[in-house]
Amino acid sequence: MSELYGAQHRALQQDFETGPLADRVAEFIVVNEVGDDHKGFIESRGFFFLSTIDHRGFPTCSHKGGAPGFVRVLDATTLAFPSYDGNGMFLSMGNITANPKIGLLFIDFETPHRVRVHGTASIDRDDPLIDTFEGAELLVRVAVEEIFVNCPRYIHPHQRVGLSKYTPMGDARPTETPQWKRIDGLRDVIPARDGPAVDALGSITPEEYEALVRAGKG
Repeated sequence: MSELYGAQHRALQQDFETGPLADRVAEFIVVNEVGDDHKGFIESRGFFFLSTIDHRGFPTCSHKGGAPGFVRVLDATTLAFPSYDGNGMFLSMGNITANPKIGLLFIDFETPHRVRVHGTASIDRDDPLIDTFEGAELLVRVAVEEIFVNCPRYIHPHQRVGLSKYTPMGDARPTETPQWKRIDGLRDVIPARDGPAVDALGSITPEEYEALVRAGKG
């Protein structure tokens, strides 16, 4: 695992006398293909955490959520996931277009269990699969380079009580308009496609939006 560890890792491993352990752990768990167990776990998740790097070198960590199965294992070395309607910043997607190296963290808080993925991402607006992902604006494919199960020791157990009401569900349920689009001062810059829905709901102040978020209604 000479590529997994750099000099900075080796220095700490030496200080804490964990070099041989680190090498053995990497030998045991780090692989470069998605196994059947990995596939089943990844495709059962309703969210993951995505790490990208921006133009300044800052890491951007983002939560990506959807209905279970919104991340697909296309083959032993390829994942695909959609980018849904967001706040227009396109931080993660923009980062990928400039630096395709990404990290993904899949967690099951109920078991608990987690899987980490390192890979190289690409975005194609005309990807032939994009129409099979309900609500997708963009589709990201990830060429998997490393995947491994991570120790769940410090994951606090939580229980999922449902899916976000904003999760694209096709004909099964209409997708609601997010509350933040109603904030005074944003209406004139909201994309035209969102205008009618926002107008129907009416505007709110930033303070009212913060209150909704604190109450779990954001």
